[in-house]
Amino acid sequence: MSQLLNFFVLPETLAISRLSPEKDIPDWSVQSDFFCVTRTREELSIVCPESSLPPGASAERGWIALKLAGPFPFTLTGVLAAFIQPLAEAKIGIFAISTFDTDYVLIKRENVDAAIAALVGAGHEKVESQD
Repeated sequence: MSQLLNFFVLPETLAISRLSPEKDIPDWSVQSDFFCVTRTREELSIVCPESSLPPGASAERGWIALKLAGPFPFTLTGVLAAFIQPLAEAKIGIFAISTFDTDYVLIKRENVDAAIAALVGAGHEKVESQD
């Protein structure tokens, strides 16, 4: 049986930007409470609030983050799979970010209602507040 999870919908609209791997990490990308910067040999990937982007920045806009209520021990398997399976079945694309304690699944803003319906239909619970 797959795991049933609680999740929160974060309020801020996010953007995903791709820069050349040799670029410095721009100051604008790390000026908020939620951001993610990943550098590989192929790219510098930045997730940050749309409002942090400088004018004319190239980015995929309109993402909303669903935060899984963690923390999850590293020995626990299948957490992310249990959460994204209903989204895959509903044909909703995702962008996943994992931290030490939890996972975030980004979905396009226009898919929020369908994503919540798919997740709740699979037994996951949308929680209104982290408090």
